[in-house]
Amino acid sequence: MAKSTRAQRARDTARSAGSNPYLRRLVEDEDLRENIRSAFDAARNAYGRIQNGKRPADALIDDKKLHKDLKEAAENLRDASDRLRGRQRRRRWGRVILIGLAGAALAIILSEDLRKAVLDKLFGAEEEFEYSSTTAAAPEPEATEA
Repeated sequence: MAKSTRAQRARDTARSAGSNPYLRRLVEDEDLRENIRSAFDAARNAYGRIQNGKRPADALIDDKKLHKDLKEAAENLRDASDRLRGRQRRRRWGRVILIGLAGAALAIILSEDLRKAVLDKLFGAEEEFEYSSTTAAAPEPEATEA
């Protein structure tokens, strides 16, 4: 009877695992698995750098590669937790800024009035300048006929 109870518990556990949304997302989402794998690798590299023979406090303060590994592990874990909860990080600010800069550049290139306004703001208003000499013109030498 004990074997059937174990088998029944195993079936129940498998059913509950199949209905768990977190496990289902872990199985189906390749990016989630990649984030977890990358976080684990970065954490393992960081642990190896701490155990390299120096005092751990010195390694934490001085080792730039350790800092990079810890930052990468934290970012990957944050991405994995967001994906596990069903939230995807949106990284659209770079794209928005790029499109805005391209649009502004095109507007300045194509619009003469806008170009003048921008140049006036950057370098000050352009003044009309007329030059008048305060010195008298030198008399021209008379030509002699030969």
